[in-house]
Amino acid sequence: MASVAIVTDSNSGITQMQANELGIHVIPMPFMIDEKNYFEDISLTQKEFYERLEAGADVITSQPSPEQVMDMWDRLLDEYDEIVHIPMSSGLSGSCQSAMMLSGDYDNKVQVVNNQRISVTQRQSALDAKMLAERGKSAAEIKRILEEDKFNSSIYIMLDTLYYLKKGGRITPAAAAIGTLLKLKPVLQIQGDKLDAFSKARTTAQGKNTMISAIRNDMESRFGGADKDNIWLQIAYTKDLEAAEQFKEELLKEFPGFDVHMDPLSLSVACHIGPGALAVACCKKMHI
Repeated sequence: MASVAIVTDSNSGITQMQANELGIHVIPMPFMIDEKNYFEDISLTQKEFYERLEAGADVITSQPSPEQVMDMWDRLLDEYDEIVHIPMSSGLSGSCQSAMMLSGDYDNKVQVVNNQRISVTQRQSALDAKMLAERGKSAAEIKRILEEDKFNSSIYIMLDTLYYLKKGGRITPAAAAIGTLLKLKPVLQIQGDKLDAFSKARTTAQGKNTMISAIRNDMESRFGGADKDNIWLQIAYTKDLEAAEQFKEELLKEFPGFDVHMDPLSLSVACHIGPGALAVACCKKMHI
């Protein structure tokens, strides 16, 4: 039986410390802030990131360099027979396409998974891959299973501010001004490979209710039922841990008995949506 290493990137929310505990290998995502390079969870903490972002620093996301990716692969192939590499969604970054191109030089020993996930759902893919590897699946089999499972996840994100979407050119200044004036709380969704508008809420409470209703509908209409034995339920947030913990309590009242996992939202997404965002996500559990 071939030994299989599981690789993902820090967009999964898995820290370097957690990676060591889980037996998963995490490539830190690079950032350029005011023309200086940083690496998530290596030379850039969550706290430092938000301090720089809110101070108006010019934050630019990037993808891992070919050398960074191949150095990890080469090191792991000294110890393992095969690698499953799970980058962030191909619709949100070019890192997936780059990894696929690089893997062509590795004689099928590196299988790059394009299952279009990010943050807590990407984390679950890495955990699922680890479980499949421990059950004896090959890297190619794990890639096939994860890609067949890619639409069995869902994320809804409520923004606290439109400023960062405007700054990144994702909405017009006029739309941002109107939204700010009306104190709208936009709710975005990630279904597959894109971050899209879902609805607009007038208040935080209304936005939370919108997300809870949407995630329940997905569980029941797409994933086979709102059952803790069937669904992984997750929360992601930007900066405000206290608000996330309160949302977790509200979510547990709606879905009693569920084990709700909570992580900071990936910084590659956070830099485009800003602090104060809340997200609810779910993944259908694998029964293999």
